[in-house]
Amino acid sequence: MNSLDIEKKQCGLDPDLYNEILEKYSNKLNISKWDMGASSSRDISVQVQNGNAKQLKGSQRNSMTLRVWNNKNKVGITSTSDLTIQGIKKAIKGAIEASVYGNEKETPEFSKLAKSPLNEINSNLSNDHGIDELLTILKKAEKQLIDTHNSIESVPYNGLTESYMERLYINSDGANRFMKISQSSIYLYAKAQEKNKKPRSAGGVKINTNLEELDIDSCIKETSKKVISHLNYKAIETNKYLICFTPDAFLQLVIAFSSMFNARSIIDGLSLMNEESIGNQIAVKNLNVSDEGLHPENIGAFSFDGEGTPTQNINLIKSGVLTNLLHSEATARKFGVRPTGHAGLGAKVSVSPDFLVVSKCIDEMDRDESLSVKTTRKEYILIDELSAIHSGVKASQGSFSLPFDGWIVNEGKKTSIEAATVAGDILEVLKSIVKIEDQQIVTHQGISPHVWVENISITGEA
Repeated sequence: MNSLDIEKKQCGLDPDLYNEILEKYSNKLNISKWDMGASSSRDISVQVQNGNAKQLKGSQRNSMTLRVWNNKNKVGITSTSDLTIQGIKKAIKGAIEASVYGNEKETPEFSKLAKSPLNEINSNLSNDHGIDELLTILKKAEKQLIDTHNSIESVPYNGLTESYMERLYINSDGANRFMKISQSSIYLYAKAQEKNKKPRSAGGVKINTNLEELDIDSCIKETSKKVISHLNYKAIETNKYLICFTPDAFLQLVIAFSSMFNARSIIDGLSLMNEESIGNQIAVKNLNVSDEGLHPENIGAFSFDGEGTPTQNINLIKSGVLTNLLHSEATARKFGVRPTGHAGLGAKVSVSPDFLVVSKCIDEMDRDESLSVKTTRKEYILIDELSAIHSGVKASQGSFSLPFDGWIVNEGKKTSIEAATVAGDILEVLKSIVKIEDQQIVTHQGISPHVWVENISITGEA
């Protein structure tokens, strides 16, 4: 491709073309070291209301982060949504100008694993579907859900989305990563009401790599079953209870406190853990927690992170002991370990989990072997979903106070709780687990069994 062709071309996510452009302009500006991460997504989504289209939306999102190192090894960073040639020219010029103000005390480097072989992930790209087809599918799902029970009045919140995403990472040292994926999802949230009673609501989510395999029927059945189960409700007394967290609820709680495993948060003083916490017993001995971005059930997984490091499966808690942290290149260098493939590229490199998997350590016994979801005669609270995570969690302190949807169960009979809040300390919760069920259940957030915890505070709301 000659220089005139390059100047005229509007870039898609073509790593070879980007590499050619960046080499050309970095040489003009005497830049010898640079890297770039970029992503692009194309989405179509529909929402319906009472059999009519409520919202039809199509969007194209682009983002690019470019880092350059000047001759004093100070780094300048530019982020833009302009993926054209002119956008790249402006970004590299802005980055070299910003490098004058780079932080000398914390200079990022290329990941040592940015050119390592990648684990193969079957992306199973979906065929394109028109927005009319999505609208027809969602209208049908709304009607089927309403028809499942005469108390279900409407599905006020819903959505069907199809997305295509691309990601790349390249650097001046020869790293060249590129991957594309597709994802389809449906969300249904139904409202039901009986005479002289308050309206009750519940929802369900399903995700798959393509629309053809998206399990819409199970989403309808799950949502209907949940909302109907909440029609018979009562108030609950404020007290301490035996709690059973559903897989969704337990994953919500662990994810809310994932800064415990985040090396960046530890360095910044925003975590319950510190640099000496590795090897500490932080939970009961039969609890394992891992982050498994390569798990086949992780829909929408990429094979590399924002720094080009291969995605990896990492044990975080093993037999109750904190065994590893999630690292970027910079945090791994500080801790003297290898990056784990959990970094995002930005002005300050972030670290986050991919797909948490909670499991039971088979070498350890439960503290209460008599407990069973189906046969227990003890009264307990079954928590299905937590709310207000962002406002009700103090991650750096370990405390939480969260409204929830759930049931009080007595001798196997479930009665919905009218309104209540669960509160406590995450480390106390992890050390108060009395039973971890054997069966692991796949959710859109990760994988977990039901987890039983004793003496948890529940505040009933009048």
